[in-house]
Amino acid sequence: MALDSANPWRNDGLPCFRSSKKKPTRVSILLPPRESRREAELLRLLERDGVKAGPAHIAIITDDPGWHGAQLQRALADRGQGGDYVSLTACRFELADRQSPPVILPGFTGRLPGGVFVRGVPGGTLEQVVFYLNVLHGLRELGVKVYNDARAVERTVDKGMTSFLLHRAGVPTPPTWVLQERAHALALAEQELRAGHQLVTKPLFGSQGEGLQRLENLDDLFRLASSNGIYYLQRFVDCGAQAYHDWRVFVIRGRAVAAMRRLGQSWLNNIAQGGRCEAARLDDPIARLAEAAAAVMDMDYAGVDVICDAAGCYSVIEVNSVPAWKGLQGVCEFNIADALVEDFLAQCATAPSWREGAP
Repeated sequence: MALDSANPWRNDGLPCFRSSKKKPTRVSILLPPRESRREAELLRLLERDGVKAGPAHIAIITDDPGWHGAQLQRALADRGQGGDYVSLTACRFELADRQSPPVILPGFTGRLPGGVFVRGVPGGTLEQVVFYLNVLHGLRELGVKVYNDARAVERTVDKGMTSFLLHRAGVPTPPTWVLQERAHALALAEQELRAGHQLVTKPLFGSQGEGLQRLENLDDLFRLASSNGIYYLQRFVDCGAQAYHDWRVFVIRGRAVAAMRRLGQSWLNNIAQGGRCEAARLDDPIARLAEAAAAVMDMDYAGVDVICDAAGCYSVIEVNSVPAWKGLQGVCEFNIADALVEDFLAQCATAPSWREGAP
């Protein structure tokens, strides 16, 4: 008997097995090393350029600070750090001379922030969104720690890419189809429904359970709709006789640190859709699965949504790069903002000179 590589996690903490002579595939989670060498090098470069090292001033990227922004500011202040709210809409590139930083953030005239904590990327046209992400890319290229960086945001904001990367890495996730042709989408949906499987359609870009539809039988095919011309179809996970529920697992620097069980009033378990949350024990199979998903996406922190089917096997349904934690904080024994900021500051160096890397 060997570990079922299609889904090795069960809700009783035991692996799912199938008959096979192949050795089980194991997922290794490697924590990134402390960046002490990088920090020392940046300090050396600062001294070379005559820049006095001091407490890093942090940019919190958000257009709606709210409760989460206040929590981060408080956690930074408790550690002697300032944190300013910055909108990506107000940032810009200035590439006309070499006398000022090439990426300009409001409130950071003539310097770069000591670190950037991403709490939101605004929507907009394709050109606008690409520009916002390019600002984050540029900051990372200049040596600024961006927590989660643009690469992580790009991998997770698009549900199709998230599903692809999870599937490719062997992390259990429901069967999913992403396509443009309506005729093909209808054929796939009909095939799944006739086989006894229900489907969920989702917008590629979306959150909080908005825009989701459940197709339960063939009569529902007329409701099959695309999201801006793209169909995202995912097999519905039946929880069996239990009430509709899933888990939100919070991962920081490769480690699952907290979890809550979300129970929906309907098949949607999102808190924004009327679901409620309760404290949940961070069982080993759930923790390992969430850690594996965050590792695949190469994320500093993540909110991983895990569900269990009627057979007792877990799978990942979504990975969030800008996860909310207000609901989780209500059932968590430690302060999540403190844990995030502790890890964030450990990875930040004093703001590098913008001249670094310049010829």
